[in-house]
Amino acid sequence: MNGEKGTAADDSRDDAVFKALANSTRRRILDLLRTQPRTTGEVCDAFPDLDRTTVLQHIRVLERAELVTGARIGKTRRLALAPLPIKRIHDRWIGEYTRAAVNLLAELDDGTH
Repeated sequence: MNGEKGTAADDSRDDAVFKALANSTRRRILDLLRTQPRTTGEVCDAFPDLDRTTVLQHIRVLERAELVTGARIGKTRRLALAPLPIKRIHDRWIGEYTRAAVNLLAELDDGTH
């Protein structure tokens, strides 16, 4: 973004992503989906310590943050990782901060700072 601030809509979308990523169970769901799409049942089965309703609530948070997409195939619902929100976070936050840190280190190494 070259130092530009995001719009209110961008901030709201980023807030949803950060909220979704703030929970370890949701991050584990994303890790599971990173390897391959899974059915809702498969995701629920991967968390035997949680009841189905709790897992479904976590999935809904991930879907609202647009981190996960769901498609119905017959009677099953297939969930897949949607990487664009994470790329948006990377481009806006991590990439810009990394570039700034690298530039600062280069200036320190050159003795210009």
